[in-house]
Amino acid sequence: MISLSVAAVVFGVVFLAELPDKTALAGLVLGTRYRASYVFAGVAAAFVLHVVLAVAAGSVLTLLPHRLVQAVVGVLFLGGAAVVLLKKDDEGEEEQARTPGGQSFWKVASSGFMLILVAEFGDLTQIMTANLAAQYDDPLSVGLGAVLALWAVAALGILGGRTLMRFVPLRLITRIAALLMVGLGAFSLYEAVAGA
Repeated sequence: MISLSVAAVVFGVVFLAELPDKTALAGLVLGTRYRASYVFAGVAAAFVLHVVLAVAAGSVLTLLPHRLVQAVVGVLFLGGAAVVLLKKDDEGEEEQARTPGGQSFWKVASSGFMLILVAEFGDLTQIMTANLAAQYDDPLSVGLGAVLALWAVAALGILGGRTLMRFVPLRLITRIAALLMVGLGAFSLYEAVAGA
């Protein structure tokens, strides 16, 4: 039986921990480029997988080398920033992003899925979810609260990206996002090297 009080506590803890994390930025970037529902489908599926892993085998996940996870995440963020910065600007690109119907569901959803799957592996909220599952000994309630919290943060990021694009040119949004990705990548690599 699912405990709503446990699910609510987990939701609050995970939501607050994930809100300032890279997920909101990833959702914002993807939300400016692709149909929001397609992005959310991929991101949501990745978060379900992360929560299942955390709840089922969280204690094992905490044993993964933190430095290795940080190095991979750092390289991925720097690579993503390079792709954004080096992408050829087309006149029609902004219009395509404003009317993102040209991309297939599977291509967009799989992009969102893979980004979240890799970037969030071994993340604080995944480890936190594993700890909460052990603490409450209620995997369904913990899993439900964690999934809903992660979905809420992703939705805020994706919808925020769509709304922001109405007021700010896409070129400026992508440049700022690329700079933030460079910062996150550099910080992750620093943590990997310094062993923080």
